[in-house]
Amino acid sequence: MRRRWMSAVAVTVAGLLSLAACGGGGDEKGTGADGKTANKQVEVFSWWTGPGEADGLKAMREIFQRQNPNLSFFDAAVAGGSGDKARALLSSKLQANQPPDTFQGHAGAELQGYIKAGKLEPLNSLYDELKLKDVFPQQLVDQITYEGNVYSVPVNIHRSNVLWSNPKVLKDAGISAAPKTIEEFIADLEAVKKTGKIPLSIGSEWTVVHLMESVLLGSLGTDGYNGLWAKGADWSGPNVTKALTDFKTILSYAGPPQDDWQPAAKQVADGAAAFNIMGDWAYGYFHNAPDGGLGKKSKEDFDWAASPGTDGTFMWLSDSFTLPKGAPNKDGALAWLKVAASKEGQDAFNPKKGSIPARKDADKSLYQDYLEWDLGQWANDKLAGSIQHGVVANDAWKTAITEAVGLFLQSKDPAKLQQALVEAAKTNNQ
Repeated sequence: MRRRWMSAVAVTVAGLLSLAACGGGGDEKGTGADGKTANKQVEVFSWWTGPGEADGLKAMREIFQRQNPNLSFFDAAVAGGSGDKARALLSSKLQANQPPDTFQGHAGAELQGYIKAGKLEPLNSLYDELKLKDVFPQQLVDQITYEGNVYSVPVNIHRSNVLWSNPKVLKDAGISAAPKTIEEFIADLEAVKKTGKIPLSIGSEWTVVHLMESVLLGSLGTDGYNGLWAKGADWSGPNVTKALTDFKTILSYAGPPQDDWQPAAKQVADGAAAFNIMGDWAYGYFHNAPDGGLGKKSKEDFDWAASPGTDGTFMWLSDSFTLPKGAPNKDGALAWLKVAASKEGQDAFNPKKGSIPARKDADKSLYQDYLEWDLGQWANDKLAGSIQHGVVANDAWKTAITEAVGLFLQSKDPAKLQQALVEAAKTNNQ
């Protein structure tokens, strides 16, 4: 089963490569259909194709094109939740020395592989020019700095550990408030099951890794979870055993896996399911309309809380953009990075995306409802980094974790899952 899935990914990447070869952005002016000289193209590579995220990208793109009338934005976004398909294609492009002008990457350990392979240009001079260290939080700058050099421009902050719920489904199950602990969550899942509704919706495999990181945090606590990422940390202890046993129990209440996070989240918004643990990009999908958003009403059609056991801790991630070595249009890439770094760009992007700005000087009046709550949490909570979204585990380690979870979905054996996670840590965290 696993081999067939990997083969399908290989076929997908091959197809994407052929599409990229046909549509990639060159660095010279070309001739348009009318015979006139076309603007110089800037290829911006991301995985923002769904509702909310695509709307946010469009808002930044409009600013970029207004400020740079001599440049033509080429949207090289690749569909697929959490960017796994996009990163597979990106890896192939970088290995072939055919980089886009700029690409999206999660701030944190995910970028280190690109940095150590010599695929990224430092952005120190851009940071100095725009005085970005004065407007980005220090802990965020630290995550994108390696050996004294800064390597990306963060455009937002996301929260991973959010429990989304349907108020009516909870009321029908006799649940009056969001569960605070893992034990309360399991009891609530059982109560929903008795009503005939789906207790917990899930999407494709990556959403299960996303679920696991919240369960680990909720079961181990902030210090215990953060300790897993220290050099030489031991994943074989009884606290991890309990967390993974809880994970198995929680997954036993999951409905049929959906194709990706959007249809799984939609089951909650439509009242088919009670709960979904997903990042706050789900807010943009639930709330925004039209353009593919659901146009649902918060506190009526959907509600939110910290995922069980994690109140007071913000499990964070950040989308950022880079400057690849050998970028065909370096000046165009830098122009895009300036928009991504700007107050105007971040305030246009984030309310639509369902995220909060990386900048400390953003216009707080633009961030209402869930996003107002999120800003307060980011300012006051303890921090923990996401596994699935590239903060604490490099790509090799995350791949090993994903494979372990994939095998667990077949075996349902938490002991085997724990052993695989122990081996992954030994191999990748020395």
